[in-house]
Amino acid sequence: MLTKLLTLFPNAVVFQDKPSQALSQSHLAFFCDRANNQWIGIPKTDLSERELELLKTIYEYYEPYSNRMESTPLSPQELVWYDFLFLNGMPPVDGPGANIRMIQFQLNGKQVETVEFESALRGFFSDDVLIIWESANNGIVIEKSQRKSISLTEKEFISLVQTLESDFFLKVTFYYGKQYLFNNHLSKVFQEEKEFFIFAQNLLGTGTVFSFERVFPFFAAHYIPDQVKQKLSKTFADVFQEDSEIFATIKSFLENNLNASLTAKKLYVHRNTLQYRIDKFTDKTGIQLKDFYSAFTVFLACLIFELEDSH
Repeated sequence: MLTKLLTLFPNAVVFQDKPSQALSQSHLAFFCDRANNQWIGIPKTDLSERELELLKTIYEYYEPYSNRMESTPLSPQELVWYDFLFLNGMPPVDGPGANIRMIQFQLNGKQVETVEFESALRGFFSDDVLIIWESANNGIVIEKSQRKSISLTEKEFISLVQTLESDFFLKVTFYYGKQYLFNNHLSKVFQEEKEFFIFAQNLLGTGTVFSFERVFPFFAAHYIPDQVKQKLSKTFADVFQEDSEIFATIKSFLENNLNASLTAKKLYVHRNTLQYRIDKFTDKTGIQLKDFYSAFTVFLACLIFELEDSH
């Protein structure tokens, strides 16, 4: 069948694998012959609307950018980065030598005016950034810098969320990745960070700003074998289920580096109340939170309990 297409469309190109539509291929319309596992790219200018619709009924039609917002066309620079990160395309020429940080965002709420949203978003970054929309609700900010420094900290991201939510009346969630010196494997790093962001949105719905450090402990706890989870549950599950205040107190105490004053302030309780709950936990479990190993074990138990309790 593809031989006939090549006869009808002599400018067509045959691919043995699913093409990653780089900038140089963006003028092609792609079709797949599943029987022979071959792809063919036909110049869009060679196809009439009727021929395009006919070919769609015969072959699998491939549109790499079909999930993107039609109202936000990509610039040539953004197109190359989109191909590189999402479609395994060629590395961008402006990448080598730069320090790259990829920041993903998810919007929940009304449809936003992208130009206004992008303008507000860019205002928080000291360097020029690329903003690429993957769909109407999510996208990625590509931060490029010649120096190894972080422009926005976690606290600043929280302030950014508050500003955007106030200005646009919607919920915004961010995942800020680590900074990397550009390399050709950066697209794989992005896919890993994307996996963590999806995990956080699905299982950790309470947060608005996520990072590897915030997500990975939950990620690890989620994938711990059931046999190991059961061993921890024997020691802690009953205590946490009987008294939700103890669970909230112990988890907050651990998250605040065993700082009693800070924990009491965040929980809005008197320090004596905090100490009473910690002592009660120790009496029930026999574990004192005074060393790293005890704290690590209990924190892991807290994460497992919280994940299972949310289901």
